[in-house]
Amino acid sequence: MFSVTISRVFAAAHAIRLYDGALETVHGHNWTVDVSVASDALDDIEVVMDFHALEQTVDALLAKAHNGNLNDLPPFSEGVNPTAERVAMWIGGEVAKTLPDQARLEEVRVGEAPGCVATYRPASGV
Repeated sequence: MFSVTISRVFAAAHAIRLYDGALETVHGHNWTVDVSVASDALDDIEVVMDFHALEQTVDALLAKAHNGNLNDLPPFSEGVNPTAERVAMWIGGEVAKTLPDQARLEEVRVGEAPGCVATYRPASGV
């Protein structure tokens, strides 16, 4: 199996709903994002997929959130709690829709602070 990974950083605020239902104070992070895509075999030019195509997809997605409040962005504006775990899942789900046929999302790692990283790995190999 082969995989490729791209890394990005974006700035965005969020406020998480806590266990008691209260909403945190809105605060910001410089979020780190690592997106890994895998394939059992290489394509016709011997790559998992074009790095630039993956970068463009992730950049376009993160542009929707950059310098904004995640709570205002679907799916978070529709009731999904904007935790690092759910941000990773959101990114992964959106990226998976754009991948070439032979490639699959392996994992998305999202860091909201140094040493605090959440990882999403699709159970079905989306």
